[in-house]
Amino acid sequence: MAAIGKIIPFFILLNVLVITGWSQKCTNLGQNPGSAFPVCGTNFFAQTSVPACGGTKLPTPCGNDGNQYSDINPYWYKFTCYATGTLGFVITPKNLGDDYDWQLFDITGRNPTDVYTDATLIVSANWSGSSGATGASPAGKNPFECASNPAQNIPTFSIMPTIIVGHDYLLLISHFDDATHTQSGYDLSFPSGAQGGTASIVNPLVPKLQNAHGDCNGTDVIVTLNKRVGCTSVASDGSDFSITGPSPISIISASANGCSTGFDADTIILKLKTGLLAGTYTVTAKVGSDGNTVTDNCANNLAAGENVSFKFLSALPAPLDSVSPVVCITDSLQLVFSKPITCSSIAADGSDFVITGPAAVIIKSAKGVCTNGLSSVINLILTAPIKVNGTFTITLRNGSDGNTLIDECGFITPAGSTISFTTKNIITADFQSTIKAGCKSDTLLLTHNGNGGTNQWRWSMDSIVISSSQNPIFITKVFGNHAIKLFVANSKCTDSVVMNVVIPDQTVKAAFAASDTLCPTDNLVFTDLSSSNTTQWKWDFGNGVTSNSQTPLPQSYPITNRFSKYTARLAVQNSFNCADTAYKIITVLITCYIAVPSAFTPNGDGLNDYLYPLNAYKAGNLIFRVFNRYGQIIFETKDWTKKWDGRVKGIPQSSGTYVWTLNYTNTDSGQPVFLRGTTVLIR
Repeated sequence: MAAIGKIIPFFILLNVLVITGWSQKCTNLGQNPGSAFPVCGTNFFAQTSVPACGGTKLPTPCGNDGNQYSDINPYWYKFTCYATGTLGFVITPKNLGDDYDWQLFDITGRNPTDVYTDATLIVSANWSGSSGATGASPAGKNPFECASNPAQNIPTFSIMPTIIVGHDYLLLISHFDDATHTQSGYDLSFPSGAQGGTASIVNPLVPKLQNAHGDCNGTDVIVTLNKRVGCTSVASDGSDFSITGPSPISIISASANGCSTGFDADTIILKLKTGLLAGTYTVTAKVGSDGNTVTDNCANNLAAGENVSFKFLSALPAPLDSVSPVVCITDSLQLVFSKPITCSSIAADGSDFVITGPAAVIIKSAKGVCTNGLSSVINLILTAPIKVNGTFTITLRNGSDGNTLIDECGFITPAGSTISFTTKNIITADFQSTIKAGCKSDTLLLTHNGNGGTNQWRWSMDSIVISSSQNPIFITKVFGNHAIKLFVANSKCTDSVVMNVVIPDQTVKAAFAASDTLCPTDNLVFTDLSSSNTTQWKWDFGNGVTSNSQTPLPQSYPITNRFSKYTARLAVQNSFNCADTAYKIITVLITCYIAVPSAFTPNGDGLNDYLYPLNAYKAGNLIFRVFNRYGQIIFETKDWTKKWDGRVKGIPQSSGTYVWTLNYTNTDSGQPVFLRGTTVLIR
């Protein structure tokens, strides 16, 4: 490990000098991020020795803890995640007294050397100063373990990190060697079961021949595979392949393109004894002199007998060869060529091509996958996805760069060349919605046309699933804007769409305001409070008077010298013929004359049990107080309906005379009123 804090403080200076003295740039393959070993979850990887080099500073999750973290005696390993989950692995030193450390980076879409500068790429790490096996396992306590003195006994295992499908990762294994520089090596393994986690770093794709072509002179055949294979699995004498055609072909050697800077490649160059004649040739895989066909890093072999054919047409330009299959909705197309195209001849704006067919398709950009200025594919990015099944035609033309395409031999593919492709199994989630509005609820009718053999539907409203049928009917009282999402699928493709649907509120609500008590000689004002979509009003005030006005005249009620109750009613209707009715009971009082009784008897017989200002319906800002014989306030209220029961703090007061005061404002005249008097409490 490269963290000084792991060693005994007495030796810190010595070790700094030692590290500085032998630290040097790593030149062996695998000891730099850009030449990392490809690994697979099925591998048991044995590293028998670790050449001394490195010392480049690394960012870590340990912060500024005073320790130096760097890639001392490193080896780097690369892999891709094929199923999201947790990852477990074990690094076992061949000498269990050795101290190995590690750090995992997510380098998806990044330059591998970014690991030296970007701390956000770090996924997990263990820089414990203890020796022995290390790695990530269910026994781990933390995602990150930092530099330590061995006596601190920091765990050498971290918790298993979560890795994400489609992401690319780099694993650094560093051997912190304090003085001897002995490098005994280690084993790297990815256990199965719970110890290995739930993720997968095993590529399910097996090696296959993708295409082949002859070079410009016909002296080499370049074979491209669908994935990278190990450089060491390629027999240098070319015996992993045979070529048949119009003339006898002998292969004298084979080399994998890129093996000088890495461990795997997806292109193999077969050097021929004699040149190719015009005609069709077949490249066939076989078991070579090394005892195997070519093999990927998961030990999957290219099947013997696997073959691919190509046409060699000397002094002829590369034709538009094929289009990668389009199965589902896509906003990109991939053109595949039998002869590599010079990347400089590809117009970046896609203007080298035009697409015609059952739907309009506009090309946004074009780009090759370039190696040494050549590409065997061109990716076309579209302005909008193709959502229609049918046959389309791609036509080549002179682009904005003034030319069509130029192949590796300098030949120009003529304008007007065409190639067709067919889309199939495409389904779209576009749907129609119809609303049948009602007075109390609305009915939402959703329909999908079942295009492309759709056999699964999942409808949701505001993220809540509401149906799995093709054409559901949904009744709702939840009005307003709603996000309706439909997910559809068939045996091969899926699609989803979200549309905003406004569910109208056609309900009408009747409501009005009016006092529920009325003094005998007063008029009662009615105020409409119905919903804003009301268009018709029908009042019945219960006194024999009706009205169709939204703002009816004030109403009077008969004087009967007794409490009388009347029912007022408002029926409303809107333009959708929806209706509602509201009611209120009106009590007409005997009198509204305010008075305070001259005596009361709080004996619980229901007669004159309380002292309060009677009929104070028109008293605003009221304050009623009761005083004892010492002038102390023993009762006070601002609510005339709250009455004194002859008690103070729950204790009954003695019989006798009590003084009261009453302050209020007459709500009719606005005049202040002050009254004072006495009352007799009788027990």
